[in-house]
Amino acid sequence: MESKDIDPKEPQNEQIVENEELNILEALVPVVALVAMLFYNVFYAFGDDALSGSNQFILLLGAAVAALVGAFNEVSYKQMLSEVAENVRSTTGAILILLMVGALAGTWMISGIIPTMIYYGMQVLNPTIFLASCVIICAIISIATGSSWTTSATVGIALIGIADALGISLGMTAGAVLSGAYFGDKLSPMSDTTNLAPAMAGTDLFTHIRYMTFTTVPTIIITLIVFIIIGFGLEPEGAADTASILESIEASFYISPWLFVVPVIVILMIIRKTPPLIALLAGTLLGAAAAVIFQPEIVTTIGGGEQLDFVTGYKGIMNAITVDTAVATDNEALSDLFSAGGMSGMLGTIWLIICAMVFGGVMDAIGALSRISKALLSLFHTTFGLFASTVASCLALNVTASDQYLAIVVPGKMYAKAYQEKGLAPENLSRTLEDSGTVTSVLVPWNTCGAYQSGVLGVPVVDYFAFAIFNWLSPFMTLLFAAFRIKIRELTTRKETA
Repeated sequence: MESKDIDPKEPQNEQIVENEELNILEALVPVVALVAMLFYNVFYAFGDDALSGSNQFILLLGAAVAALVGAFNEVSYKQMLSEVAENVRSTTGAILILLMVGALAGTWMISGIIPTMIYYGMQVLNPTIFLASCVIICAIISIATGSSWTTSATVGIALIGIADALGISLGMTAGAVLSGAYFGDKLSPMSDTTNLAPAMAGTDLFTHIRYMTFTTVPTIIITLIVFIIIGFGLEPEGAADTASILESIEASFYISPWLFVVPVIVILMIIRKTPPLIALLAGTLLGAAAAVIFQPEIVTTIGGGEQLDFVTGYKGIMNAITVDTAVATDNEALSDLFSAGGMSGMLGTIWLIICAMVFGGVMDAIGALSRISKALLSLFHTTFGLFASTVASCLALNVTASDQYLAIVVPGKMYAKAYQEKGLAPENLSRTLEDSGTVTSVLVPWNTCGAYQSGVLGVPVVDYFAFAIFNWLSPFMTLLFAAFRIKIRELTTRKETA
């Protein structure tokens, strides 16, 4: 066992376990077994329900296969358990952030902050720039909610209906909706994938988001330009009537521009590099205060009382922070959007992270990650080669394992050591995971994301594939940055070794 002098603040940059007895074929056995089991579990057994728990257990089975390989190579059970414990410990910050993200989403929903964003976003619709407006509206909503799935299942459906009335291509509209939704999903601190990627790579949430803007912003700008050009060539007929949706929002919430004060404060805190947990806690508490001030009736209902008093207000806020809550609306299309899972809604992602850390810990302990890292470095002698290999791995897992989370988890854990060996900061990896793993999942028909989005929007993947510009352009953008070494951050504390 040997180690390199790497920044000790990075939890993933720990000692690299060497095992000279382990060959590359043995190191790959757990990976192949894991991918095969995941592929069967998603494609043949559980489909969209695989994330409810079966995929998590498959990760544990993959860890068991790795443990058997380790035992065959005389790696002790104690050493494997020690590495697993260290891996799980390193995710403490990410887990706490995920819980706080769930809390913030709950208070922002009942306070009317998220509905207010939707309300004003819907009013920028214009037939001529309809497609570009779809991108902008879905981006705003997805940033606010942290969920591309919720965005497409609510406002996305409404936008598809409007496009149908205007005679605009549903494939184009679905592509615009998904481009905006996944842009927002990538940059939202409330997104599970945006939390998952830095957890796998070994960096923190807001460093990841800031670094990801370098490739994400140019990609969405190109996407918007293309949709504006397409929009000017369209000749829509009819009139876009969003009045019923706006009336439903107004009927359920008190809408006021003052509610934007809360997200503005949180954004300013993030810009000023406030620690993530503090910024998210502040956003949660400010959202709770806004709920009591602007939405007292909603707080009373969720608190199970007849009038707002201290006990009812306390219960209403705590319910929004911790468990599933929903605000009644007379518009069925908005019902899912006006609900939040609180902290409990994040437990599935936390469970996935823990199980992934078990798999990664055993792979660490038996020396498999070190062996695979060396093999990768021998195949790809350039920085671009390593980035290209990461992109290819994420795409392959989206096709074979059929799940965006696994396209982040498996390459993230496997490539972290390779990036470290190259002297590259972990945010390079986390950005590449999102640019190639998160956004391309919707382009695969049998992937959980592709199947879900095409089913919800009522548009086949083949129809919207070409128009999901942001999604298929993102991997090319990250490779372009790697090829010309644009914004490729190195580990500044990496020292030369003998």
